[in-house]
Amino acid sequence: MKTGILEHQSVQKIEMIRVKDRQSFPCTDEVSVEEPLEIRISYGLEGQEHIRNISVTMRTPGNDAELAAGFLFTEGIISGSHQIKEVNHLQAACSVNSGNVITVKLSDGFFPELMNADRNFYTTSSCGVCGKGSIESIKTVSPFQNIEKKQQTVSLETIYQLGEKLRVFQNNFSATGGIHASGLFDNEGNLLGLREDVGRHNALDKLIGNTLLAGQLPLQGRILVLSGRASFELIQKAAMAGISVVAAIGAPSSLAVDLAKEFDMTLLGFLRDNRFNIYHKSSQIEIIME
Repeated sequence: MKTGILEHQSVQKIEMIRVKDRQSFPCTDEVSVEEPLEIRISYGLEGQEHIRNISVTMRTPGNDAELAAGFLFTEGIISGSHQIKEVNHLQAACSVNSGNVITVKLSDGFFPELMNADRNFYTTSSCGVCGKGSIESIKTVSPFQNIEKKQQTVSLETIYQLGEKLRVFQNNFSATGGIHASGLFDNEGNLLGLREDVGRHNALDKLIGNTLLAGQLPLQGRILVLSGRASFELIQKAAMAGISVVAAIGAPSSLAVDLAKEFDMTLLGFLRDNRFNIYHKSSQIEIIME
């Protein structure tokens, strides 16, 4: 697979005025860059290619090939990296936000499953489910749902350390204080991969896209750690990638808990200060409490 990707800056310095007590003074701050990305796909027989706009998402620039690939996979439009021929990133003519366009050219003769793309494809950085036609339309079927799950054993101390390890490795968060992260860990608490974005769903798509392009799916025997809350869409994306343990620093939604139960995924929430809540525990995981 070939890629033609532009370089981007994820953090921007801006001039601002800081007010403290009864005084104000000018200073410089660092903020997370947020720009639109239009994801297109090109598919069909040679000489008869079709181009379709799939999504416009507000994201932190960078790792756009992973974001596009991860999005197509977690939405059920493709089922593997072998269906991607190349990814090309073009600069669009946009006077505001300097918008970007990325085109994913699919393998010759492969026709994607676009029934799963029945939604209003404008996604903001704060809500990855905006425009979905119905709850049923986003219950995408994972290609790994029938694979036997691996038994996982993880110690209580390892789980307690995951949140702090994620924070330590969040480079952009330490600079801006306003960006989400998704981190992938093994059962010993070793970081295997991390992606950041202003959109929590984009961060996870980038992470899954990275493993998809590296041929590492399904992600069995791995732990996904989310820097914020666990929404329905994030659990759905994790399930698509074959992840069976999700730990969130924040709270899960009711639909996230329901979906975790449906896919028999272990879901932990409020992971901080040597505590967490277990909202569903799969029989495939053992947490050593000693």
